[in-house]
Amino acid sequence: MKIFVVNTGSSSLKYQLIDMKGEKVISKGIVERIGEEGSLMSFTNNGGDKQKVVHPVSNHSEAMKLVFDMLTDKTGGVIKSVSEINAIGHRVVHAGERYNGSVLITEDVINALEDCAFFAPLHNPANIKGIKACQEVLPGTPMVGVFDTAFHQTMPDYAYMYALPYGLYEKYKIRRYGFHGTSHRYVSAVAMELLGKKNSKIISCHLGNGASVAAILNGISIDTSMGHTPTGGLIMGTRCGDLDPALIPILESVEHLTPKQIDEVMNKKSGMLGISGISNDFRDLEDEFHRGNVRAKLALEMFDYMLKKYIGAYILVLGGLDALVFTAGIGENDWETRYEACKNMEFMGLYLDVEKNKNTRGVLEEISLPESKVKVYVIPTNEELMIARDTKSIIEKLNS
Repeated sequence: MKIFVVNTGSSSLKYQLIDMKGEKVISKGIVERIGEEGSLMSFTNNGGDKQKVVHPVSNHSEAMKLVFDMLTDKTGGVIKSVSEINAIGHRVVHAGERYNGSVLITEDVINALEDCAFFAPLHNPANIKGIKACQEVLPGTPMVGVFDTAFHQTMPDYAYMYALPYGLYEKYKIRRYGFHGTSHRYVSAVAMELLGKKNSKIISCHLGNGASVAAILNGISIDTSMGHTPTGGLIMGTRCGDLDPALIPILESVEHLTPKQIDEVMNKKSGMLGISGISNDFRDLEDEFHRGNVRAKLALEMFDYMLKKYIGAYILVLGGLDALVFTAGIGENDWETRYEACKNMEFMGLYLDVEKNKNTRGVLEEISLPESKVKVYVIPTNEELMIARDTKSIIEKLNS
């Protein structure tokens, strides 16, 4: 079975084609700047060198056709015909309370995603474009939606509710949803295998430009740092994370900002970029920190402190800890962030292997010392494989 995995952004289309026999990625790539000048497709086939194609792309349907033309190209393609694609798996950000797992995409599901665009105005409309583009290019091919929010639907109500008038929840379903669920589900499953037990207490730290922490008990998410939107929780690359909500009307008053402008400030001009005034990239900030830049130092210290605070809170929520997991771009590659998160944790039996931590980048590795009661893992995330597995499972049940 060959499964085409799609992750659609407002002006991008990221994909992988996976042969589920051996779970081998036979092609992966991205089409960027859709609808803009300088549209570009970058791709790798069968693990070869990255190739680039500059081609005008005005919409997602054209982007999808460009990808499929490349996949079936007579000289450099990886399949003879698009009919070899058995199913399509879509990463979808927000489904509200509608779905607590992956589902076969129907018109009812698409309507639900449109209804939930209120929750994720930057993401859901793009996800719907990807679904409709696939329907145009591959009509009749079954598709599955895998939701970022689904893994966290197991949170108890006292963890996901906000202390607002209850009628707002009843009317608009305003509550904590959490995100990065596919990533947290994947790495926690790998951690349970490494631990050799299903009954486990795991904290998963998905640290990239967007960042979140999840408390996972026996494979079930019981709390997570992001909220109703991906803006809440940890400080991120350009997102502010948790703040006093009374600051919003204050900003309206003193800066004379509209709600849309405040949203732009909180999502695109805050976080590590806003504090440092330099960059949202940790590599740039750490370079500047080592050169003595005080604002880069402040940004990094704030991030490390917030991360450690969430880890500490979730240790109490879980009633202990078996494994601490780091994943995504920063979690997998930034040894200094991992070191700060694990520093001074010996009191609870966590002993970091400092040298192994320094030398671990982008590979699965245990970075705790043998005597550590709490295991510390770097686990590269693989959301695309998780989407493909869910898609395969649903399609097999459909055909059985």
